[in-house]
Amino acid sequence: MRWLAALVVLLFSVVVSADELRPGYIELRQRDAAHWTLGWKQPLTSPGEPRMVVPLVPANCRITEGPHHRIAALAVVGSAELRCGGAIAGGIAGYREILGGGDVLLRVAPSGRNVQNYRLTPAAPSVILAERADRLQVWRTYVSLGATHILEGWDHLLFVIALVLLVRRGWAVAKAVTAFTVAHSLTLAGVTLGLVGLPQAPVEALIALSIVFLAAELLRDGPSVTLRYPWAIAFAFGLVHGFGFAGALREIGLPEGEVPSALLAFNLGVEGGQLAVVVGVIALVALVERLARSALAPALRIAAYAIGITASYWLIDRLVA
Repeated sequence: MRWLAALVVLLFSVVVSADELRPGYIELRQRDAAHWTLGWKQPLTSPGEPRMVVPLVPANCRITEGPHHRIAALAVVGSAELRCGGAIAGGIAGYREILGGGDVLLRVAPSGRNVQNYRLTPAAPSVILAERADRLQVWRTYVSLGATHILEGWDHLLFVIALVLLVRRGWAVAKAVTAFTVAHSLTLAGVTLGLVGLPQAPVEALIALSIVFLAAELLRDGPSVTLRYPWAIAFAFGLVHGFGFAGALREIGLPEGEVPSALLAFNLGVEGGQLAVVVGVIALVALVERLARSALAPALRIAAYAIGITASYWLIDRLVA
């Protein structure tokens, strides 16, 4: 049973990282033939006086005003004015090193042309700027960000895991996960397009509460509402989780003129990551059932307690905050 104890330790080790997709960003926006505005957000990863790092800009650009910075919520926000001698295509932009790890979204907005989007990572913290936007840039960037959000956003992940552990039957799992997908896709699109909206703080508390509910259902003996109508419960909570996805996407931002494709790409990334988790959990349950059937029931109970305690911590923390 050592692996079960390891599961509990793993869950608690990621408590503080729940739903933490707070990428930094850099934006280069052209004002006229020679002048650009540089703006950036640097997420705070540790307490104390923040260290501001000015991003790299193409070699033919120089700062004419600034850099200025201010402390915002969980980030340092900086700005500067640039004068560039000619085109910036072929120049290098980004960072020498991304402080604290994580990803950075780089946007380049030339006057009268399509916005370019790049995803910078600790392994590749800078890029060579292209002459013009590649239509696949938005898709690559936002699919990757969507997959990262679901795989690193442990509150959404634990909800999906608890749902699969509770339902377990193949067709029932498929219907429940599909209902969850449809629901959060509707909310995500509605919020992004400005049709609906909720404050983020109560949404995050409700997301934690949804996981506590599923953990309690996992521990229930006998039939339950969720087992009778798993798709309905998944759909209802999926609407709430969609507000959480929308909050993350609002932090990232959407490229001008590419909102529909970026929204669809982000959602596809979320679904791809979610599908990988569902398949992995089903395979793990099937493996345990085949190799040690008697261990399955206690394993599910321990997993339910671990999920429930973790989600309860999030719930209390978010209510207090």
